[in-house]
Amino acid sequence: MSSSTTVHGSVAPGFEAVRAEFAAVAAADPGSGGSQLAARLDGRPVVDLWTGEGMTGSSLLALYSSAKGAAHLVVALLVQEGVLDLDEEVARDWPEFAAEGKAGITLRQMLEHRAGLIGVDGGFSTGELADDRRLAARLARQKPYWEPGTAYGYHAFVIAALTGEVVRRRTGRSIQECYEERIRAPFGLDFHFGLPAGLEPRYLPVLAARPTPEQQAAAGPAPAPDSLTGIAFNLNATPPTDLVEFAGTRAVHALGPASAGGFGNARGLAALYAAAAFGLDGRPPLLTPETVAEFGPVRTAGVDLVTGERDHFGLGFEAQSSRYPFLGPDAFGHSGAVGAQSFADPRSGVAYGYTRRSFSPGGGGGAPENHRLAAAVLRAAEAVR
Repeated sequence: MSSSTTVHGSVAPGFEAVRAEFAAVAAADPGSGGSQLAARLDGRPVVDLWTGEGMTGSSLLALYSSAKGAAHLVVALLVQEGVLDLDEEVARDWPEFAAEGKAGITLRQMLEHRAGLIGVDGGFSTGELADDRRLAARLARQKPYWEPGTAYGYHAFVIAALTGEVVRRRTGRSIQECYEERIRAPFGLDFHFGLPAGLEPRYLPVLAARPTPEQQAAAGPAPAPDSLTGIAFNLNATPPTDLVEFAGTRAVHALGPASAGGFGNARGLAALYAAAAFGLDGRPPLLTPETVAEFGPVRTAGVDLVTGERDHFGLGFEAQSSRYPFLGPDAFGHSGAVGAQSFADPRSGVAYGYTRRSFSPGGGGGAPENHRLAAAVLRAAEAVR
């Protein structure tokens, strides 16, 4: 094994097979630029591994849509506390949103990605994508791309700007401020909206994918800019958004857009979901079992109009049991475009975080190796419980 694929870190007794699986994944993908894997069982750390040139367990990486999980943990907390009502019309607190036939859209429909507001005609500038307030203002004026409530599709760059504006209108605080004050700082989580300047020395810039010819052929042609997929990923802009460039933008680091501006590491992701579902460092879990049962399971049966995935979402979170059938029905979390994955599985007690530095050639959110790694963690957890 070369120095770039040497595995560092530790595992708890009974999790040795997870280390072996992580080493096998690293050896099979030496061009990944490095990766991290962390897991907690009933809140306690059991896996903390990393590999790659310059990578450490505390290195910070661009994790894109992993931010959506943190954002919608805030929403779940506010619903749990009665501050937000899932079935209340968004325009009640945000009157401008009622334009273009959107007056009846509820917070629940937003969280299920049923609002039809996947982007805007002509696309967004990079400056707009970095700024949730500017995104929300443009989306309030936009006509939905399908009749709200009749179908669903991944609101890739915008979902947490929409739900975040609901939070701001009701609480007077941005979703980023709520996360920092109520979740990240109290638990000391190494997962952030944006990248504070003081943390820049720990950041490893994202690397573009390097697919083999076979992987390139399997991926097929890029989506048409005016397709629903193209609009959702801002390919209808001039120029179209390049995700590698997006993550390196100072405005993204400074503003931390809540849909795609996540920065952190595997430790931070695993700790985030442990705090949400199981409790952390002697603190009780943030969410009650009833809230998890509301937000976690599949709420969107059928095919996602943007990604083509089936049964993709719970409320705000990705319904993880659809992607990983070995997880329980209430498992909830979110992937990130680079191939990151993170979730809590209440049935097994596992909180999982995986990151990689380069884009996965085998797909975006939730790189294929997560199937092997998450299954290995689950097997170990079941054996030691």
